[in-house]
Amino acid sequence: MAFRHWEKLARLGVATISVISVALVSTAPSAASEERLPRLLAIENGAPDFSYAGYRFGLTPLPTAQGTIIDARLHGVVPDDGKDDAKALLHAIAAASQIDGKVTVQLPAGRIQIGEVIPLERSNFVLRGTGSDAGGTELYFPRPLKIVDDPARQEELRGYLKHENKFEVIPDQNINFLFSEYSWSGGFLLVGPKKGRPVSYDPARDRRTPVLADPVSAAQFARMIKVKDASSLKVGQVVQVQWYSVDGPDSAILRSMYSDLSDWNESEAGTAAPLKIGSHHWTFANRPVVAQPTRITAIKGNVVTIGDPLLHGISTGQPAVIAAWEHLEEVGIEAMKLTFPDNPWFGHHLEAGYNGIYLTGLFDGWVRDVEIHNADSGILTDNAGSITIDTVRTTGEHKAHYTVHVGAVHNVLVRDLIAENPAVHPVSVNTRSTRSVFLRADVRQAAIIDQHSGSNHQNLFDQLTLHVAPFATANGWTYRLWEGGGAPYWKPGHGLYNTHWNLKLVFPDTVPNDAVVAITSGLEGPGARIVGLHGNRRLAADYRPAPYIEMQNEAVSSAPSLYEYQLALRRVRMR
Repeated sequence: MAFRHWEKLARLGVATISVISVALVSTAPSAASEERLPRLLAIENGAPDFSYAGYRFGLTPLPTAQGTIIDARLHGVVPDDGKDDAKALLHAIAAASQIDGKVTVQLPAGRIQIGEVIPLERSNFVLRGTGSDAGGTELYFPRPLKIVDDPARQEELRGYLKHENKFEVIPDQNINFLFSEYSWSGGFLLVGPKKGRPVSYDPARDRRTPVLADPVSAAQFARMIKVKDASSLKVGQVVQVQWYSVDGPDSAILRSMYSDLSDWNESEAGTAAPLKIGSHHWTFANRPVVAQPTRITAIKGNVVTIGDPLLHGISTGQPAVIAAWEHLEEVGIEAMKLTFPDNPWFGHHLEAGYNGIYLTGLFDGWVRDVEIHNADSGILTDNAGSITIDTVRTTGEHKAHYTVHVGAVHNVLVRDLIAENPAVHPVSVNTRSTRSVFLRADVRQAAIIDQHSGSNHQNLFDQLTLHVAPFATANGWTYRLWEGGGAPYWKPGHGLYNTHWNLKLVFPDTVPNDAVVAITSGLEGPGARIVGLHGNRRLAADYRPAPYIEMQNEAVSSAPSLYEYQLALRRVRMR
């Protein structure tokens, strides 16, 4: 059944490229192992190319020096004194804002207590500690956002929660409360343009950003766009390519995201019924259903080249615009530990707001070498692109909502995440997340993969290690690995090309060596690809609706990481 869907996608015009000889790629497999490359690479690889995810489209290492150094101690930051240093840190950041060019606020080693939100609202800025390990910089936040945050920051989201009647209801626990606005929003280190609007919740406030150019035509996964007039564009400019559902539920962009859903016959009950697209995909006329932040790299006449391949094609029947986008660039947070006090878990969606970092309105930014302890959510993202989140560890006994949340973003790379703490959604791509990558995440308890509805598509879960504890039932051992969230108005769970590559499941010794574990899903979305799902016990994947599956119970040793394999191929083409 799965191949029938992929053959249909090919008829619909999904681009294919041939595999470049792996002998040319130093990090690719040898010629002797080429025949063991997954068949997926030959039948439709290049659609999409995930290797553009991350800082500067994946090709440039993260910066190691960042201009003028501002010593936070000279502005009153005193570690280990038990006093609040928020005002002093804000003073150091204000001093940095007066400096032209690149600037770094350097924090000292020791515990620095912070009792306010710390906005980072300028480009070319780094907040740096002395390291995330023992003896490094620790930011300690004794109170949650529910107490210290400015209520105006969450006014729009709060109104949305009330309007949509979003209550967490668990009758046997006597829980019937409105969702917390900090379940998926806000952070103590708050990155974004001053007075920015990270996410649209109230349609009355929606305004389209200025259109800079009207595209005429472009192929999906191409980088060149023919426009009517390129005079408002310039090389190096960061823009958004935006697609709107101009024809409501019959819009071509929805078919490009989901194919013809009538061909994917599933329902939550497992009966044969067509998947349906939720109404939020077309209800709000001034919100793009897909937004791709990118950088213009060349202009020749009326042909514009962008830095990464288009998520979708552009034509008269599937129009798009090239629009302005308010954002910051070159902002980094690195080399520190963020610590929250021991605190109770009140329940899912009832978080008090012990949230570490919130990245919004950011392009070409990064988080590196950060430990986050006892958080409700470690790192949250919205309305951002081309970000690398590298070498982050989440710890503690407090149950988190998210470890690292990837939502409403494009080309975000989460690399070498270690999630030691319990979390409802330890690995998550959320609403309007596109071509983002989790690479080598190690989820050490109760691992699940959350594809959280809302037009998320073309995302990659790559070379993950997932510790799971399956259940013994009358029919054998089972574990639900894919557990998508999201409201019905944002279904399906995901769009085409969400890919799961070389996932390793680690089962405890309580599972017999000869057991075959059923790895199941909820009702997810069309066009999923599962390659190299394996573990220390045999398993059988049951994913709905039917995905493309190959190399089950076999590690992809010939190309352990799809992201790094594709990146190596790109480097060869550039020679």
